[in-house]
Formats: sequence, structure tokens, C-alpha cells
Amino acid sequence: MGKAIIFQYFVWHFKDTPKELLKAWKNYLRFYLEYFSLPALLKTYFSHWHRYRFSYGKGFNPALWAEAFVGNMMSRIVGMILKTFILVFGIIFEVFVFFAGLIMIFAWFLLPIILLAGFFISLDLLF
Repeated sequence: MGKAIIFQYFVWHFKDTPKELLKAWKNYLRFYLEYFSLPALLKTYFSHWHRYRFSYGKGFNPALWAEAFVGNMMSRIVGMILKTFILVFGIIFEVFVFFAGLIMIFAWFLLPIILLAGFFISLDLLF
């Protein structure tokens, strides 16, 4: 009976839980990828900001055409600047989540060693 419990612990600690940790890590990475809309921002990087567009009007009116051209360019430039900030922040956050997941999984595998070391250190300090 005692051997079965120890075996079950090792199966749980080194097989079952790491699978679940990897699934959770993958879900966090996917969530923040969608939360910051990184794929959508990359697809629409050169698009107008919030689809603000100025009409060129009908016929040939150089003043209206220049006004629409400058307005549309400004809308695109503002969009690119804001999307750049969001993309950079989202990528930094993704990298942070990636390394946090690595540390978590590494710490999970080291946890039994840390617990045993803490137990023996406490015994040494006690006696």
C-alpha cells in the first residue's frame, strides 16, 4: 500500500501535473496574444486609425484633394504609432509570460528537492 502511494505521487508530480502546467501555460500565451490582438494589429498595421477616412469628393478640386490626402495620411500615421506601442507592449508581455512559465515548470520539478533540503536544514538547525 505504501509503495503504491509513493508511486502515485511520482506519477502525479512528474507526469500528470507537468502536462496540466504546460496546457495552462499554452492557454496563457494564447490568451494574451488575443488580448493584445497582435495578429490583427499586424494585419492592419498600415490601415487608418479606427477607419477614419476623408473623402476625396467628386470632380477635381485640388484643395479638397490635398485636405483629404493629408487627413488620410495623418490617420494612417496615428494608427501606426499607436499600433506600434500596443504591439511592443504586447510582445514584451508575451515574453514575460513565456519566461514566467519556464520558471514555473522548472520550479515545479525542483520542488521535491527544495522541500527535502529545507527539511534537512531545519533538522540541522533544530539539533
